[in-house]
Amino acid sequence: MLAQPGQARAGGRGMNVSRTLVFLWTPWTIVLGVIAIAVVSGFAVATWLRCGRSRSVACLEALRVLLTIAAVLLLNQPEWVEEYRPEERPAIAVLVDDSASMDTRDVVSAGKPSASAATRREAVAAARQDNTWAELRKRMNVVVQSIASPSSGHGTDLASPLGQAIDRTPNLRGVVLVSDGDWNEGTPPVQTAARLRLKGVPLMAVPVGSRVQLPNLELLSLDLPTFGVAGKSVRVPFTIASSLPRDLTTIVTLKSSDGDEVTREVRIAAMGRTSDAVVWRPRTTGDFTVSLEVPRSSEETIPDDNKLSAPISIREEKLRVLVIESYPRWEYRYLRNALSRDPGVDVSCLLFHPGLSKVGGGNKDYIKQFPGGLDELSKYDVVFLGDVGLEDGQLTAEQCRLLKGLVEHQASGLVFMPGVQGREFSLLETELADLMPVALDPTQPGGWGSRTPNHFELTELGRRSLLTKLADTQDDNTEVWENLPGFQWYAPVLRAKPGADVLAVHKDASNEDGRIPLLATRTFGAGKVLFMGTDGAWRWRKGVEDKYHYRFWGQVVRWMAYQRNMAKGESMRLYYTPDQPKMNQTLALRANVMERSGEPLHRGDVSARITTPTGKTELVHLQATGEEWGEFSGQYTANEAGSCKVVLVCKETGARLETSFFVQGAAAEPVGRPARPEVLEELARVTNGKVFDVDKIDQVARLLSELPEPSPLTRRIPLWCHPAVAAAIITLLGVFWVGRKVVGLV
Repeated sequence: MLAQPGQARAGGRGMNVSRTLVFLWTPWTIVLGVIAIAVVSGFAVATWLRCGRSRSVACLEALRVLLTIAAVLLLNQPEWVEEYRPEERPAIAVLVDDSASMDTRDVVSAGKPSASAATRREAVAAARQDNTWAELRKRMNVVVQSIASPSSGHGTDLASPLGQAIDRTPNLRGVVLVSDGDWNEGTPPVQTAARLRLKGVPLMAVPVGSRVQLPNLELLSLDLPTFGVAGKSVRVPFTIASSLPRDLTTIVTLKSSDGDEVTREVRIAAMGRTSDAVVWRPRTTGDFTVSLEVPRSSEETIPDDNKLSAPISIREEKLRVLVIESYPRWEYRYLRNALSRDPGVDVSCLLFHPGLSKVGGGNKDYIKQFPGGLDELSKYDVVFLGDVGLEDGQLTAEQCRLLKGLVEHQASGLVFMPGVQGREFSLLETELADLMPVALDPTQPGGWGSRTPNHFELTELGRRSLLTKLADTQDDNTEVWENLPGFQWYAPVLRAKPGADVLAVHKDASNEDGRIPLLATRTFGAGKVLFMGTDGAWRWRKGVEDKYHYRFWGQVVRWMAYQRNMAKGESMRLYYTPDQPKMNQTLALRANVMERSGEPLHRGDVSARITTPTGKTELVHLQATGEEWGEFSGQYTANEAGSCKVVLVCKETGARLETSFFVQGAAAEPVGRPARPEVLEELARVTNGKVFDVDKIDQVARLLSELPEPSPLTRRIPLWCHPAVAAAIITLLGVFWVGRKVVGLV
């Protein structure tokens, strides 16, 4: 055996290296080798003497003996062994989970009531303290590191920190992982645990948290709209998750920063989710913060998640509405009155009455002709199309194309209100056909009339929709719709088109496709479309005056104009979907930009600078997608919760628009989920480690200090079967054979 110590660099780290030549010999191989060498040596001497002691023969016979010695050495299987021992002190990596889920209050000490539960973060505080690892640091380097910080804006990734500990910690001897095991990003951590096993590094797991969800009420969401209108009701939907063992009736409270307070009684289902809504009527304009709070139950153990807040902007409203009609039927007259008397609506009427010598009407609400250019048409938030069509003295194909573009590219709303003349069928020959939410029956252009009143019936979607909400509660709303005065004519509808949402159907009439849809909506491009299949909504005034009729059409106008009016300036408008995104959700940004003259900007450099709550800034360049309409679009992924500021800038016009949107809290890391200790138990099992209770972290340090010295890294080169050795033997045999021929021995 031959040893040669030294130093080298392995993997970029200082290593002590010892080199040794090792033979796997046995007594028989040594005896046979000595005999073979002696016999060959005797034969070589005899040959040399017989050939007159020739020098050339002496060299050949010496080569014969050398080959024999090499064969004997190879018979004993020589190996070149290199051992690498690290120069650094052994190291221990302590990884402590710092994710948002560690704020869950579900760690209950033995013998104590559940009401005194501590948070998971509080329970693992000892793992971060220096005195916990003081004894271990006397002989090892201990690196304590927090992982999955909530400020990163991401979920919990256990695999990456484990991989970094392997790659970046010199002479790693062990890993301590303190976590609730609730990983939701990255690769499965068990894959990285396999690397630890191959390196002989055990993982000591310290799981924290309850395996089952403790009794709790959690306010999951508060879906506050981006803006509201002073004096108009704002519906605030919310969702509550309950892990209580029984149903609970409680009072939720909504408070605004200006002092308003609204309460609502809610029955929360046990072990499930309950969705409801609070109706709030803001009194003044301005930017406010609205909070919703669920009272703490006596059975709850986690009171920290019973409240959510969100911002809202309350404005004075002035929506621009265009109503286009032919005959001034009753539906048109009452609709015009409803919109004209609404203080938040500026209505314009265009009447194509066949009996009038000129287009228009009798007062200031009427206009004389269809808006002449894009700058005039783009001012309207909602357009109502009555019983009009593609006829002389009415709409043209070009005007229909412009109406389609207004909806698709500028987020305006379009309402189809057909009549007994059936002129809507001519619109199906124009580009407006793509917007129609329903398929019509061409064999019955005049629709269907009846002497007896017919009634609407809300669908499941209609019972939840804001458009059909004529009462404050769902039960009262259903009763109102059932008792509304009936209609005596309805449009010839066959079925709803794919992608349309049917809110109400005919209560009695049906065909092979099912019940006749009479109230349907759909999204087209950036805007919304509504189909109203009767002309009898004006009858809803019977006995109650404008109570339901005005409310319905006011809700329609505001619903359609909502997105278009999220943020607007004199020459720019910005809207985005969804209006209150969640963490890591992508927003679709759309902007309309006008020239200084009022014409849409065809091409330009439009960008949105978005500033997150932590001050990070990202620039999103918007691309022109509807050049004729001045539409620009882009995408942004929200990575931080809270209010994000947006500055929209156009380099060509110099226009600037400032607004903000609110990102709801991190859905990837909610507080209150059960812990997943089985994840850590599997990691410990794969790496031959152990699992410890969270209150016995001091035992982890004691066990790690008793770990044996790791075996050195070894590199073995078997010389007896190495290709280079074989090539050398073959070469020497060739030289020996050629030499014998040269000296005449063969």
